[in-house]
Amino acid sequence: MLRLEVAALYAGVNILILLVLAVVVVMGRRHHKIALGDAGNQDFARAVRAHANAAEYIPAGLVGIVLLSLFEGSPLWLLHAAGGSLTAGRLLHGFGLNSGMLNLGRSLGVLLTWAAYVLVGAGLIHAAVAQQL
Repeated sequence: MLRLEVAALYAGVNILILLVLAVVVVMGRRHHKIALGDAGNQDFARAVRAHANAAEYIPAGLVGIVLLSLFEGSPLWLLHAAGGSLTAGRLLHGFGLNSGMLNLGRSLGVLLTWAAYVLVGAGLIHAAVAQQL
């Protein structure tokens, strides 16, 4: 598997995660008859936050993974580690937030997402500096 194909794999999966979370919000709006905001409904507010949080973290993570995949020296293991961590983190966080306020899934999801950001950020800095040497 080529580096750009690895990036495409994780981009595709994470875009589908965003879609599923969006569908949960739309279904919640219809079920609770909420046109705007969350109407004070805590269950629905969690669904909205799960989608919004994913929409905040996934795009930057994917941009980083795609950029990293474009550097010839980027190892496949780094792309898989970052993509897998981002994907697992967003899945755990999305389900964790939808199921309750404080739980292990939500906490692990945040840690895995941040780990992906560290991997991508450090990888991009290394790749950029290595190009100059």
